[in-house]
This record gives sequence, structure tokens and C-alpha cells, in this order.
Amino acid sequence: MKTIKFTKIALLAFLTFSLFACSDDDDGGDVITPSNTIADFVAGNPDYSSLGAALEVTGLDATLGGTANFTVFAPNNAAFNSFLSTNGFNSLDEVPEDVLTEILLNHVQEGEIMSSALSTGYIESMATGMASDQPLSLYINTDDGVTINGVSSVTTPDVEVDNGIIHAVDAVIGLPDVTTFATADPNFDILVQALTADESFTFVETLMMSEAPAPFTVFAPTNTAFANVLDELELAGLDDIPADLLSSILSYHVVAGSNVRAEDLTDQMMVETLETGSFTINLGENVTITDENGRTATIVATNVQANNGVIHALDTVILPENDAIEIETNTIADFVAGNEDYSSLLAALEATGLTSTFTGTDNYTVFAPNNAAFTAFLNDNGFNSLDEVPEALLTQVLLNHVQMGEIMSADLTTGYIPSMAVWGASEEPLSMYINTDDGVMINGVASVTSADNEVDNGIIHAVDAVIGLPNITTFATADPNFDILVQALTREDSFTFVETLMMSEDPAPFTVFAPINDAFVDLLDELELGALADIPTETLEATLAYHVVTGANVRSGDLTDDMDVTTLEGGDFTVNLGDNVTITDENERTATVIATDVQATNGVIHALDTVLLPAAD
Repeated sequence: MKTIKFTKIALLAFLTFSLFACSDDDDGGDVITPSNTIADFVAGNPDYSSLGAALEVTGLDATLGGTANFTVFAPNNAAFNSFLSTNGFNSLDEVPEDVLTEILLNHVQEGEIMSSALSTGYIESMATGMASDQPLSLYINTDDGVTINGVSSVTTPDVEVDNGIIHAVDAVIGLPDVTTFATADPNFDILVQALTADESFTFVETLMMSEAPAPFTVFAPTNTAFANVLDELELAGLDDIPADLLSSILSYHVVAGSNVRAEDLTDQMMVETLETGSFTINLGENVTITDENGRTATIVATNVQANNGVIHALDTVILPENDAIEIETNTIADFVAGNEDYSSLLAALEATGLTSTFTGTDNYTVFAPNNAAFTAFLNDNGFNSLDEVPEALLTQVLLNHVQMGEIMSADLTTGYIPSMAVWGASEEPLSMYINTDDGVMINGVASVTSADNEVDNGIIHAVDAVIGLPNITTFATADPNFDILVQALTREDSFTFVETLMMSEDPAPFTVFAPINDAFVDLLDELELGALADIPTETLEATLAYHVVTGANVRSGDLTDDMDVTTLEGGDFTVNLGDNVTITDENERTATVIATDVQATNGVIHALDTVLLPAAD
């Protein structure tokens, strides 16, 4: 029986093929290949007659009957009947064609998307709304099957046709307003509770509007954001927030009359809210918002586009300035103000206006001198009080204790870092020399006594001395790599190098090419001498002067190839640029610059691996 059945089927197939072949030969026409496009599928299924009629009215049947691939969430007749009834239409003919077109496109995705490829989150439909020319969003929830915008569920997924995929759905997916996504996305459950917490609130009705004050830009806090703000305000739940305050907070997250997408945001943009207050946009690795209380929220999702506005999700509830809001903060400024041993530092911050800097949300690392440190600083510099210190100078002295960002003591290593101070010879930040051989010491003058005090906006390291603005000699004496250089500079009572290199007036500024200890050791070997003391005084003085350039703060970026440099000694050497920066002295010897741009108030240091020698008389 099986053999006979197979033979009949094979014969039938052969005859069918022959008939088509003969027809082709006889008529000379093209072979007509049956198609099963999305449009064909809809037209051939009585349960989709309403969808078919809608496609014909809008001309989209041609789009979905072509060769381009689409994914369609297809509502059946019952879904269309419900949609018409809910929206007050007696028939499809009463729906404006442009509206019907966008509603249909709100069910369509470009390309083929199987249900298994869908995940919870936002995707773009092919529809555009009133507020923007960008595609409307669709919220897909796959926690229990597939639900779209919280209103339509997939009943039959993955119907494959010639030009795409059809997923049957049980409801028409209308054009979403801002509230659609708030209610559809469970990440906004508490936000919805807040919006409807009081009978007097009109937020839902307002945010459903398509006319003025629409469009809206809503910065929507997630559930976690609400949980955190309740902890911050020491409240048990939303019910503990007075209705007028909650209304003010919610209004502070809404911008009326504008559909502001992520690409429209700019750094330091001031945003006026429905609450009438304002907040500031900050662009960086993340987009953040600084509220009127100096608190920061990060935008964690952007451009959820609705018909009447756009939503951006926040990880923090932003708070307007309001007498009813009491926020406990522990900023750098708070820490200093709350510690009696830092009353001098607090007075200095207030005198220079830096208190607001360290009250804000930007993160800093501060080496904080105590009162005894300030007393010693004032005495050493001939001041009777902080009031006598010029404000501009005091400002830069304070900034010489500050680093941008959070730096724990374990992250500090021996070497140079820039402070935030700028003073004297250059517009570049002054350097700080960190020595971690025994604890943490800065510029050879201040030691960290209490490390890693964490506050809301940074790290505080307590230090036992004020870190004054450094001159060239500060780094020479602080950095042990220059110990022999310091010995050379001070070997003879007649040498005036130290006094000269401390000067801030003419012949300053200085550019010093400073040989390290190994460079001096190698020089002694080269000259076959036993010690520094064996170098004749005149030769040593000329050699040291040959490493100093006066009247110029020449940083590495200012060096050019074959640059001839005239020195304090009167001779010249030549700078050579290549893989490394090298210097050729008057004896054709070469030294390599191994560290650059150690910036002091009166000049800059570059470290050399070889001692330069001027031409002998």
C-alpha cells in the first residue's frame, strides 16, 4: 500500500510539473508563483477583515504586500470592534485616515522578529505622533507571554509569511500618551501611585492631553528612586508626604510645552519645570540632573516617545527647593563646618567663596589642614590672621589641596599629580609631589594624619600642614630622585642657586632640566671622579647653570625639534624630538628627558637621565 501511494503522489507531482511546463511552452508567459505576503494573509482570513479594510483605506496593503520584511502585531475583528466602540466611532470610515494610518503603523516593526527574540523593554514602532517626528515607542513585557503597552497580548505568535512575521494580538494598540507607558511599565508602579495618591491631583488627566500644555517631557523616577527618597527623607511611605508637597515634587519632574529628547539636551542646560522651579542638566559619561538642593539624579533610560511627549527614566527623585523638605547632607563643606578643628579651613573657604564648590555634587579629594596647620602657615608667611592673606592667593593655596574625583589613599602612588591651583608662571595646574614610602606626604611638607574620610561628594584626607604654593626648590627638595642635585646646588657657600630658584620676579620664570641621582653617579664615572666634592667649584657652578633657562616657562608642549636653548650659564644646547625627547649638549653628549612638566609657581622642571656639560673654556 505504501509503495502504491508513493507512486500515485509522485505521478501526480510529475503531471502537475508537466502541465505547468507545457503551459509555459504553449503560452510563452511567465510562471506565476503563488504568494503569501502579510497583506495576502490578512485578506485571506475572515477574522482579519477589519484589519484588511483598514489597510486598504490607508494604502498600507501595498506596503505589506511588497518584498520588504516586516513584523506585524495583527488585531482581529473583535479587537477592532472594541477599539471603535471605546473611541466613539461607529465604523472605520469615521476614523480620520491620517490617524488610522499611524495606529496601523504602531503595530509594525521593520524586519522579522520572532517572539523568542522579544524581551522586556522598549522598541520603536513605525508610527510617529504629534509631539515628535521620531518613531513612537512600544513597551514589550515578556514576563507572562508577550504584552504590548499593557493593553494588547499576543495570542498566536510567529506566523511566518513570505515577507515577515505576524503575531496575532487581542487588542488594537492605540497611539500611546505619556500615561500609557507609566501604567504599562512596572518600573513606574510607585510613580503611578504617587500621581493618583490624592483625589485633587489632575496629573493623569493632564498627561493624557494632546493640546496645550502638551507636549510634555517627563523625567520619571523608577520604583527604586522612590524607595530611596523615602529613606532619605526618613518617611515610611508615600502617605507620609503631605499632598501639597507631593504635588510640588511630581510637578518638578514635568516640563510642559516641549518634547525634549536626549539629543536635545546640552551641558549646563537650565530646565524650567511645571512646578515653576528649575534644574540643571549635566553631560558626561552619564547624563545627570542637579536639582535645587544640589542633589544629583542619573538618567537611566531615554527617549520613550509617546504621542504627546517623551519620558526619560531617573534613578533618583529630584526635589525642588521647599521649606518642607529637610535633607541631611554630609558634603566636604558640611564635614569641615561640623568639625571644630577645621574652623580655620572653614573661614578660608568662606572668605574665598569655595564653600559652595564643596557643597555641590561634583566629587573632589581634599587634603584638609587643621587649625594648627593654618596657624603655622600664617606665622611662617608673616600674616597675623587669614584676613591679611590676599583673597586670590588664599584661593589658590586652598585649591592646591584639591584633586578632582575621589582618590582613596590606597590609590595614591609616589609621583606627581596636578592640583586644582593655578598661579604664577603658567596657566597649567601646579604639580603636587606625592611620596608614599612612609604613609602619604605631599610636597615634602604635609603628611596625611587621617586618611579616607568618605563624604557625600568626595574624600577627605586630614594633613598636618598647609601645602603652600610650590616654587622650583620645593620639588627639588621633596623628590628624593633629586637628592644629589640638591647637594650640588648647595655645595658651596658662594652658590646662589637656591635663593635664585625661589624667586618669583626677574630672572624668573625658570625652566630647569634637572638631572636625577643616577645621572650624577654616571657623570662621576664618566669623569673618573670619586665624589661630587672632586668636581672643581667653577666647573660645578657652570654645569648647574647650564641646566637652567631663565625668563621662560617652557613646557614639553612648547619644545620643537632642533630647538636651540640658551641657558643661565650662557651656553646653548639642542632639543631633539623623536620617540623620546633628547638634549644634545655642547660636547655632543645626549641626555633623555624622562619626566616632564613638573609645574611650580615660578617655573617648570623636566627630569634628565644624564648631566649636561657645557663646552670647556
